Amino acid sequence: MCGIIGYVGDRPCYELIVRGLERLEYRGYDSAGFALLDADNDRYALVRAVGKLEDLRAATVGADGLEGPTTGIGHTRWATHGKVTLPNAHPHVSNDGRVAVVMNGIIENYVELRRRLQDEGVVFASETDTEVLPHLLARHYEGDIVAAVQAVLPQLSGHYAFVASHTSEPGRLVAVRHECPLVVGVGVNEMFLASAIPAFLGETREVIYPENDEIVVVDRDAVHIYDGFGTEVTRPTRTWEGSEEAAEKGGYDTFMLKEIHEQPAALWDTIGSRLGADGSISLDGIGIDDHVLARVDAVHIVACGTSYHAGLAGRYLIEDWARIPVSVEVASEYRYRTCLAGPGDLVIGITQSGETADTLAAMRVARERGAHVVALTNQTDSQAARDANGVLLTRAGLEIGVAATKTHTAQIMALAVLALKLGRMRWSLTEAGVRDLSEELRRLPDAIEQYLLSSAPADVAAVAAKYVDKGFFLYLGRHVGVPVCFEGALKLKEISYVPTEAYPAGEMKHGPIALLDEGSPVVVVAPDGHVFDKVISNIQEVRARGARVIAVATEGNEEIALHADDVLWAPRTPALLSPITTIVPLQLFAYEIAKGKGLNVDKPRNLAKTVTVE
Repeated sequence: MCGIIGYVGDRPCYELIVRGLERLEYRGYDSAGFALLDADNDRYALVRAVGKLEDLRAATVGADGLEGPTTGIGHTRWATHGKVTLPNAHPHVSNDGRVAVVMNGIIENYVELRRRLQDEGVVFASETDTEVLPHLLARHYEGDIVAAVQAVLPQLSGHYAFVASHTSEPGRLVAVRHECPLVVGVGVNEMFLASAIPAFLGETREVIYPENDEIVVVDRDAVHIYDGFGTEVTRPTRTWEGSEEAAEKGGYDTFMLKEIHEQPAALWDTIGSRLGADGSISLDGIGIDDHVLARVDAVHIVACGTSYHAGLAGRYLIEDWARIPVSVEVASEYRYRTCLAGPGDLVIGITQSGETADTLAAMRVARERGAHVVALTNQTDSQAARDANGVLLTRAGLEIGVAATKTHTAQIMALAVLALKLGRMRWSLTEAGVRDLSEELRRLPDAIEQYLLSSAPADVAAVAAKYVDKGFFLYLGRHVGVPVCFEGALKLKEISYVPTEAYPAGEMKHGPIALLDEGSPVVVVAPDGHVFDKVISNIQEVRARGARVIAVATEGNEEIALHADDVLWAPRTPALLSPITTIVPLQLFAYEIAKGKGLNVDKPRNLAKTVTVE
């Protein structure tokens, strides 16, 4: 989740820019950089570095032109398009050196734009999607950077927020947001632009929130905002009343709630440019050629906790779309079993941090057996990434809440993309089938965003309030609902400390049903699909024992209300993709139960974000 900061004003801005980037570190990043406009010499002082912000500061030693500039832009990059390299770090500059840009988000049609620009003689210095922006702006610049931005916007597809500067207009920055965050900080004879308030909170608390698709123009003493038709609009200046910690939470009460709401962006970024509009699937980083991928004998997934549940959901996708047998093992057990993985097998180690000790050990065992090992991780420079033959990155940004949310759904999304790739390589999916499924994957982020912006979270809170004092919950599901049950129950246990069991619904009569009595809450994951009728039968069995049923169901399913006491709705999607949607209401349900008990959801007792010891 990249971080952006821009400054125009009277003060030398080097320290303001770098300090602002340091305040955005919580968003996660793998490289950073800034461009300061040296108006006297009509050029940018451009400094970039791979690694932490200490590395960026170190790269400035001996650099010229940093003391005087009073206009600048900065960026912390979380890699989406292109590897973590210096050329891919932001800011990006046009060939003539006159335009500089930083961006958060993704330009989905960048391949088409890049080819067109290359045909026109533009030389690209990076692999990023962002670099098309400075080149396009330079092409359209005729003395007015605002007009250039207005000309370029209709050419862009995707979700993004960017800030642009031109050497011919020192003391002016132009920014646009489209489905990505952007705020304006209003100071005295100075203005800030940023992805989030913490970037400038030490300098001003006066804030303007631009609306989607608006163009923001900042000079040292003025802010002008234009709508998509070029008409100037007025947005109120508000005083930020919260604490600096609250600002880092983006106005949410907790990091966990913030990260639940960041899931659409995490899913979009994980898809990135991996799914082409033409049905192509790019997974360059996994380190295995397509012809080898097509002959994989079996897939072994090793993981712990939430990552293990993501692996269980991924198994259904891979087996259905690629027709390859998949085993999913708890890494702490796999490492001590007789490992049967071999040279024809693909082993996927799932670890958000890339440092989970048991998963690392399981991956090493598989590599020793000759299997091709891929690390599915959220950290580019982690031990898992170094140990594996290849890497499949999620791009969820930094996750601070101990209870994983956005990294879990991003892991399932990454596995879905891998399943598509395997299915296509093995010809179990047609080209048309891949295109259709790719479109379904692209719909998911928007569907979840609409869900989170609707009244649904409030409805979940209202249901949770009825059960906040219950001392035990049973979670049931079938097929793809089973891993959702496991993860939903884990979330409840982690942050509310309520004893909770999760079972495949078909196993209920083999023991768990003995736990039920009058009023026992049973959460049943019941999305539309081929096992829905079976799940309804299981619901009837628990209701016959006096249990109260909380169903997680697909929006628009009127039948479920006839069988459940309460319903938590989830966005409509094909059954195999429902683990990405149905877990969201259960994340919110666990959150509301814990908050109702007055607990600290970000720091549950006895738990650590990363388990680095056995």
